[in-house]
Amino acid sequence: MPEPLAPRDLLALDRQHVWHPYGPMPGTATPLLVESASGVRLRLAEPAEGQSELVDGMSSWWSAVHGYNHPVLNDAARGQLERMSHVMFGGLTHEPGVRLAKRLVDITPEPLQHVFLADSGSVSVEVAVKMCLQYWRSVGKPAKQRLLTWRGGYHGDTWQPMSVCDPEGGMHELWQGVLPRQIFADTPPAGFDAPPDEAYAAHLRELIGRHADELAAVIVEPVVQGAGGMSFHSPGYLRVLREACDAHDVLLVLDEIATGFGRTGTLFAAEHAGIAPDVMCVGKALTGGYLTLAATLCTTAVAEGISRGELPVLAHGPTFMGNPLAAAVADASIGLLLSQDWAREVKRIESGLTEALAPAGELPGVRDVRVLGAIGVVQLDHPVDLAAATRAAVREGVWLRPFRDLIYTMPPYITADDDVARIGAAVCAAAREG
Repeated sequence: MPEPLAPRDLLALDRQHVWHPYGPMPGTATPLLVESASGVRLRLAEPAEGQSELVDGMSSWWSAVHGYNHPVLNDAARGQLERMSHVMFGGLTHEPGVRLAKRLVDITPEPLQHVFLADSGSVSVEVAVKMCLQYWRSVGKPAKQRLLTWRGGYHGDTWQPMSVCDPEGGMHELWQGVLPRQIFADTPPAGFDAPPDEAYAAHLRELIGRHADELAAVIVEPVVQGAGGMSFHSPGYLRVLREACDAHDVLLVLDEIATGFGRTGTLFAAEHAGIAPDVMCVGKALTGGYLTLAATLCTTAVAEGISRGELPVLAHGPTFMGNPLAAAVADASIGLLLSQDWAREVKRIESGLTEALAPAGELPGVRDVRVLGAIGVVQLDHPVDLAAATRAAVREGVWLRPFRDLIYTMPPYITADDDVARIGAAVCAAAREG
């Protein structure tokens, strides 16, 4: 074992060599150094704002739904390590991958029968797009190669996913003119409980109908648009999309990477609308935050269409596809989720966040406060001061990561009521300072 480095030395090396997400190189802000994590708490190597540990209000970007250092997931990882940590998936298979695929088929909407295991959420969206494009080419309609989505979305940082992220004001505005040109509907009207706006529904139907000959697929985040703005919309618009796609021979892709595994109050957000997509992407909470893994599921019609083409295989094969260590932990994580009354826990967190975030609605500069499932959002009327808001949350003993005009939380499902209240107080403090 190498000699441990002092926190000061680690942070100096970090600044010199480590390029953090959405940050410059070298970094201009000093990150907090996490020494260990357990339950819902991150232990810091050095105190920050008087705090030596922080309640994690982010579930490590929405993935650690069971918290940290969970004995069930630890045991799954150790047991698999003793058998094998990795083996290629080309020409070989293994029990963890097969078990996980069967588990995903069992818990997702019934028409989804086939599972492609990918490296990350963004890659699973790349695979979904490739499935759709290759399907239409294989069935003799190669002109169907564009995608339709609505504004305000986010689907990842690789190439095709960037092309269906919000084209204005989003993280990928830089790449306009280089990315594939997709078709954008207006942003869905806000409000999960709001009745569907018929004018907007007509807008969706008209756009899909007008572009049907060139559309391979419609791709959206169901019910909650995540990193594009943390906005909620009526499930009714998903039914509109499903009906319009069926009427005009267009595939429907649902990106459930952020919304899957209970986050919105149903196991998958599509259940709020009672629909099934042709292709579905899952990730983030899939492994309980332990390892990177995602999956793209599709119907038999899509799979068989590809198999009838001039290239009768899906032209994609990541080196670490189906990694048995990640697959074993993912299977254990889903099993752990389903063995508990996860829906009650999510509802409990929803009630706690609703109460704890209510005072934010009276703060100056706050535009909106909204809660759905284990998601709480405070939207400002100005861009958040990231440094000031983060310091305010840390002083309250909570880790948050605001962005744009948003201070939000997606806590682990095991977060106790007093910690939910603490997270809410930190969000309010961040809104006052940010």
